[in-house]
Amino acid sequence: MAGRAAYLCGDDPIEINAGRARVVLTVSNTGDRAVQVGSHYHFFEVNRALSFDRSQAYGMHLDLPAGTGLRFEPGDTREVELVAYGGQRRLVGFSALVDGGLGSADTRASALRRAEARGFLGVRREDGTATAVPARHQGEEGGV
Repeated sequence: MAGRAAYLCGDDPIEINAGRARVVLTVSNTGDRAVQVGSHYHFFEVNRALSFDRSQAYGMHLDLPAGTGLRFEPGDTREVELVAYGGQRRLVGFSALVDGGLGSADTRASALRRAEARGFLGVRREDGTATAVPARHQGEEGGV
Protein backbone atom coordinates (compact mmCIF):
# COMPACT_ATOMS: atom_id res chain seq x y z
CA MET A 1 0.00 0.00 0.00
CA ALA A 2 2.57 2.53 -1.07
CA GLY A 3 1.53 6.16 -0.56
CA ARG A 4 -1.35 5.33 1.78
CA ALA A 5 -1.48 5.94 5.50
CA ALA A 6 -2.15 2.89 7.62
CA TYR A 7 -3.92 3.20 10.93
CA LEU A 8 -4.30 0.52 13.55
CA CYS A 9 -7.34 1.04 15.72
CA GLY A 10 -8.00 -1.08 18.75
CA ASP A 11 -11.27 -1.95 20.38
CA ASP A 12 -10.68 0.49 23.24
CA PRO A 13 -12.41 3.88 23.12
CA ILE A 14 -10.27 6.91 22.27
CA GLU A 15 -10.17 9.55 25.01
CA ILE A 16 -9.95 13.11 23.73
CA ASN A 17 -8.15 15.78 25.78
CA ALA A 18 -6.58 13.14 28.02
CA GLY A 19 -4.59 14.49 30.96
CA ARG A 20 -5.72 18.11 30.60
CA ALA A 21 -7.15 20.20 33.43
CA ARG A 22 -10.94 20.36 33.51
CA VAL A 23 -13.56 22.46 35.28
CA VAL A 24 -17.37 22.33 35.45
CA LEU A 25 -19.14 25.71 35.54
CA THR A 26 -22.77 26.81 35.80
CA VAL A 27 -23.59 29.22 32.95
CA SER A 28 -26.70 31.42 32.57
CA ASN A 29 -27.80 33.34 29.49
CA THR A 30 -29.01 36.69 30.87
CA GLY A 31 -29.65 38.15 27.41
CA ASP A 32 -32.77 38.09 25.25
CA ARG A 33 -31.14 36.28 22.31
CA ALA A 34 -29.79 32.75 21.93
CA VAL A 35 -26.00 32.37 22.15
CA GLN A 36 -24.17 29.56 20.38
CA VAL A 37 -20.61 28.66 21.43
CA GLY A 38 -18.32 26.47 19.31
CA SER A 39 -16.25 23.68 20.82
CA HIS A 40 -12.89 25.45 20.49
CA TYR A 41 -13.94 29.02 21.36
CA HIS A 42 -12.06 30.43 24.38
CA PHE A 43 -14.87 30.20 26.93
CA PHE A 44 -13.52 33.11 28.99
CA GLU A 45 -14.29 35.36 25.98
CA VAL A 46 -17.79 34.14 25.05
CA ASN A 47 -20.73 36.54 24.79
CA ARG A 48 -20.77 39.10 27.60
CA ALA A 49 -24.42 38.25 28.49
CA LEU A 50 -23.43 34.73 29.58
CA SER A 51 -22.93 34.82 33.34
CA PHE A 52 -20.39 32.45 34.98
CA ASP A 53 -17.07 32.61 36.84
CA ARG A 54 -14.86 33.83 33.99
CA SER A 55 -11.60 33.49 35.92
CA GLN A 56 -12.15 29.71 36.12
CA ALA A 57 -12.80 29.60 32.36
CA TYR A 58 -9.52 31.36 31.49
CA GLY A 59 -7.50 29.16 29.12
CA MET A 60 -10.37 26.69 28.64
CA HIS A 61 -12.75 25.61 25.89
CA LEU A 62 -15.79 23.31 25.83
CA ASP A 63 -14.89 19.64 26.27
CA LEU A 64 -16.72 18.64 23.08
CA PRO A 65 -15.58 17.10 19.79
CA ALA A 66 -14.27 19.55 17.18
CA GLY A 67 -16.96 21.15 15.05
CA THR A 68 -19.70 20.89 17.66
CA GLY A 69 -21.01 23.43 20.15
CA LEU A 70 -23.68 24.39 22.66
CA ARG A 71 -26.63 26.75 22.33
CA PHE A 72 -27.83 28.80 25.29
CA GLU A 73 -31.41 30.03 24.89
CA PRO A 74 -32.45 33.23 26.72
CA GLY A 75 -32.92 32.45 30.42
CA ASP A 76 -31.20 29.04 30.16
CA THR A 77 -28.89 27.90 32.95
CA ARG A 78 -26.78 24.76 32.55
CA GLU A 79 -23.54 23.17 33.60
CA VAL A 80 -20.72 22.93 31.07
CA GLU A 81 -17.45 21.01 31.23
CA LEU A 82 -14.40 22.91 30.05
CA VAL A 83 -10.93 21.60 29.26
CA ALA A 84 -7.60 23.43 29.08
CA TYR A 85 -6.10 24.33 25.71
CA GLY A 86 -3.09 22.29 24.65
CA GLY A 87 -0.24 23.19 22.32
CA GLN A 88 1.56 26.50 22.72
CA ARG A 89 -1.42 28.01 24.60
CA ARG A 90 -1.29 31.33 22.75
CA LEU A 91 -4.68 32.87 21.93
CA VAL A 92 -5.32 35.72 19.52
CA GLY A 93 -8.68 36.99 18.34
CA PHE A 94 -11.98 35.84 19.84
CA SER A 95 -13.21 38.93 21.77
CA ALA A 96 -9.68 40.44 21.90
CA LEU A 97 -9.49 40.08 25.68
CA VAL A 98 -6.35 37.91 25.82
CA ASP A 99 -4.25 38.21 22.64
CA GLY A 100 -1.21 36.53 24.14
CA GLY A 101 0.18 33.55 25.98
CA LEU A 102 -2.07 31.93 28.57
CA GLY A 103 0.88 31.27 30.89
CA SER A 104 1.63 34.97 31.47
CA ALA A 105 0.29 36.45 34.73
CA ASP A 106 0.35 39.93 33.13
CA THR A 107 -1.71 38.73 30.15
CA ARG A 108 -4.27 37.15 32.50
CA ALA A 109 -4.54 40.28 34.67
CA SER A 110 -4.96 42.49 31.57
CA ALA A 111 -7.62 40.14 30.16
CA LEU A 112 -9.61 40.26 33.41
CA ARG A 113 -9.42 44.08 33.47
CA ARG A 114 -10.54 44.28 29.81
CA ALA A 115 -13.44 41.89 30.43
CA GLU A 116 -14.70 43.95 33.36
CA ALA A 117 -14.28 47.25 31.49
CA ARG A 118 -16.22 45.88 28.50
CA GLY A 119 -19.13 44.63 30.61
CA PHE A 120 -18.53 40.88 30.52
CA LEU A 121 -20.51 39.20 33.31
CA GLY A 122 -18.90 37.04 35.99
CA VAL A 123 -15.53 38.79 36.26
CA ARG A 124 -14.29 38.54 39.86
CA ARG A 125 -13.05 41.81 41.30
CA GLU A 126 -10.27 42.11 43.86
CA ASP A 127 -12.90 42.53 46.62
CA GLY A 128 -14.41 39.13 45.68
CA THR A 129 -17.59 40.48 44.06
CA ALA A 130 -18.49 39.67 40.46
CA THR A 131 -19.72 41.94 37.68
CA ALA A 132 -23.52 42.03 37.71
CA VAL A 133 -26.13 42.05 34.94
CA PRO A 134 -26.39 45.61 33.58
CA ALA A 135 -29.73 46.79 32.18
CA ARG A 136 -28.25 47.29 28.70
CA HIS A 137 -28.23 43.51 28.07
CA GLN A 138 -31.92 43.67 27.29
CA GLY A 139 -32.17 43.94 23.50
CA GLU A 140 -28.43 43.44 22.89
CA GLU A 141 -27.24 41.15 20.11
CA GLY A 142 -26.61 37.62 21.39
CA GLY A 143 -24.17 35.92 19.02
CA VAL A 144 -20.57 35.03 19.62
